[in-house]
Amino acid sequence: MILSGDIGGTNTRLAIYRDDGGGPSPEDEATFPSGRYPGLGPIVAGFLEARGARPDRACFGVPGPVRDGRCHTTNLPWIVDARDLSLALRIPRVLVINDLEAAADGIPGVAPDLRVTIHPGSPDPAGNAALIAPGTGLGEAGLFWDGGRHRPFATEGGHASFAPRDALQRELLIHLETQHGHVSWERVVSGPGLVAIHEFLRRRERSPDPGWLSEALRSEDPAAVISTAAIDGRSETCGRALDLFIDCLGAEAGNLALKMKATGGVHVAGGIAPKILPRLTDGRLHRAFLDKGRMRPLLETMPVDVILDPRLALMGAARHAMLAR
Repeated sequence: MILSGDIGGTNTRLAIYRDDGGGPSPEDEATFPSGRYPGLGPIVAGFLEARGARPDRACFGVPGPVRDGRCHTTNLPWIVDARDLSLALRIPRVLVINDLEAAADGIPGVAPDLRVTIHPGSPDPAGNAALIAPGTGLGEAGLFWDGGRHRPFATEGGHASFAPRDALQRELLIHLETQHGHVSWERVVSGPGLVAIHEFLRRRERSPDPGWLSEALRSEDPAAVISTAAIDGRSETCGRALDLFIDCLGAEAGNLALKMKATGGVHVAGGIAPKILPRLTDGRLHRAFLDKGRMRPLLETMPVDVILDPRLALMGAARHAMLAR
């Protein structure tokens, strides 16, 4: 029995998998609001107690840099430590890995109907691959071919410095610098980033939100409100905000692709991508992805797709635990 965890700034998802010889098979799962708990331990303890489950091993994908099985999570005030969890939960083997490393490990198990091709390219089966995932934050990971399979590795590329591509994006950078000092890609390409872009455009254009939008932004998830209003055509400002968000996502996906030389493919995942899929497939994302001057011919060979599987990181964490020695 394997306990798998996908830890996010908004939600923590836990699942029990069985190793049936053909890969991890899911049996049960639950979702918990991360911010209501002081740490991961109480969530896991309650989940296991309610099911009477005793897993042999566990793997948790967590948002932030992991060193020696320990992570101070980026968007949560938690410290997640594999040794502490193993002792407290009485699980013999506990692994803590970066959440995007876990998601990347789940890519081989994604069903074809949960992949949407943006650009088919000319994939190299033994080439490196890359994963970029905007959600509460911006996660990035790489995958290298070891001669038998693609092995994922974590990065903190989402915290690298945001690089504007035109005059409007330079204005956005200056606007965000007044609030944050250093402006990372995560400040732009994430749920909070979309909200920040909308606020920037609203102030720049001196266009107050209509009453229905102001109320929705106060009472609901503002990033979801903005993206829905953009896709439905109910707000021009929201539409421009989503356009700018996608331009930046495409540009950073292209940056990551070049740094990884991702001739094996570039995957877009995360909580936001499925919600804005119609706008990711209309050509705008790929145009920004390709806009790299002399390297455009290389980028044109790279396949780009969107992964819609909400259990990507859960499956990947289970697969990582199963393969770990």
